Amino acid sequence: MGTSTAACDDAHGHYKAFSPTKPKKNSWRSAIFIIFVEVAQRFAYYGVSGNLISYLNNVLGMPISAAAKSVNVWHGVSALFPLLGAFIADSYLGRFKTIIFSSIIYLMGLVLLTVSVSAISLVHRKPIFFLALYILSVGEGGHKPCVQTFAADQFDENVPEEKLAKSSFFNWWYLGIVIGSTAAVLVVIYVQDNIGWAIGFGMPTVAVAGALLVFLIGQRTYRRSVPVGSPFTRMMQVVVAAVRKRNVPEMHDAQGLCYEDEDCCSPALARTNQFKFLDKAMIIDQEDALNQKRNKWRLCSVNQVEEVKLVFRLFPIWIGTFMFNVAIAQQGTYFTKQGSTMTRDFNVPPATLQVITGLTILTAVAIYDRLLVPFARKWTKHPSGITMLQRLGVGIFLSMITMAVAALVEAKRVGIAKKHGLHDAPEAVVPMSIWWLVPQYMLNGLTDVFGVVGMQELFYDQVAEEMRSMGAAFYISTTGVGSFMSSGVISAVQAISSRYGKGERWLSGNNLNRAHLDYFYWVLAGLCGLSLCFYIWVARRFVYKKIECENDAEA
Repeated sequence: MGTSTAACDDAHGHYKAFSPTKPKKNSWRSAIFIIFVEVAQRFAYYGVSGNLISYLNNVLGMPISAAAKSVNVWHGVSALFPLLGAFIADSYLGRFKTIIFSSIIYLMGLVLLTVSVSAISLVHRKPIFFLALYILSVGEGGHKPCVQTFAADQFDENVPEEKLAKSSFFNWWYLGIVIGSTAAVLVVIYVQDNIGWAIGFGMPTVAVAGALLVFLIGQRTYRRSVPVGSPFTRMMQVVVAAVRKRNVPEMHDAQGLCYEDEDCCSPALARTNQFKFLDKAMIIDQEDALNQKRNKWRLCSVNQVEEVKLVFRLFPIWIGTFMFNVAIAQQGTYFTKQGSTMTRDFNVPPATLQVITGLTILTAVAIYDRLLVPFARKWTKHPSGITMLQRLGVGIFLSMITMAVAALVEAKRVGIAKKHGLHDAPEAVVPMSIWWLVPQYMLNGLTDVFGVVGMQELFYDQVAEEMRSMGAAFYISTTGVGSFMSSGVISAVQAISSRYGKGERWLSGNNLNRAHLDYFYWVLAGLCGLSLCFYIWVARRFVYKKIECENDAEA
């Protein structure tokens, strides 16, 4: 297999370069080193977040609704910091260095978290504990948008075998994430509930330290790119140039358009008819023709304009996934509290049921990749079996079904509590097996297999190469917005039920038997249904990225 290099200078004087193309087996070897970091980070993240509501409620004494909102806000902040991390990686540090620095910050947060629950008195613990949590958020910000993108960069898209392997990579990458999170749910949460919180938080600390060492061992095998300048700057240049030239008449003569772009080495994008107001930015008018040097805030290349259109096309999809993420957010909050009120065999911690989601994903990803994709490929002739948008749409649909099933199970749980006179006994165990929650956890797993993996691939594939860290951050931010919206929906439901409800206020206090959680789940199911309708409307109008040298069928 031959070798190739690609290089160019950008507007900031940076040099963008990839190491020579490696054979497919080396690409997978490099990716595996990187996956170790992600597995350990997921192990740590779910080791902290999986049982966090129990710690806030049972140890720090916060009410259930306040604890749920605190967990959601932390999730939201952790998922929005990647936007800043992606900017730093693309503009200054590069993905490799950003991963190293963010891992060190994450490790510092875990050490402080472990110290706060073991060596600090309960009186002073709360502020230190939350400080440690938000240090973890900063580490997440640099880690999340870079690790997956850096691993995917190990596959050369110019080599057909590696391009095909990259499509499979996203499934197996997510499988690695699930292995890390499932191990945390099985081991760490059990230790936290039955041995101690200090050991329970210390285990993720050791895992992250070990993974960082493994990542550094493999550094000589990685294909790297250095920062090429902020993608936000290139986006704003197009917007500003289009506004400044809003009165310039349309020109269809090729001589009147700017095709040169010394700041870009990515493949030339085919022109599209969407967002035509941005096309003004590429028109060479009289003032541009007189300038000896191109003013990048007044004249942009065709390729630069099309790069911005790619991002603009993802905005409606981004909005359409918000409620999908609100539904997923319930697993780490109210699903866990449901389980804490039900009968449990072998003293199983209620948060441990999250392992069912992980096992479902482990099984479903293998079936999807090895059976469903080849079968669907025969009918659709599409390399991935179904399109990324179709896969994401199935995930949104399943989120609606998940909430409906959760509502039915909760209604049955409350009915049994009422039947046995436990309506006003929040500490009593309802004589209903915790295994009734298995269907909603399994459905949540299937939702992840289709929706989350579909989002990962879509937001990686449908942006320019220079914007892939931002694309990853863009996808991750939907989780953050979903978590914030979950807190907002909880507050809205509490306020509306308090003002207009005829019975008890929904989701109030610590008595889950009178909280009308089933009504809340039905509200979420309805909102997911509306979100699905909006998503279908948007997806039918979506135009996939096309490279200039590809024909429509290939694109």
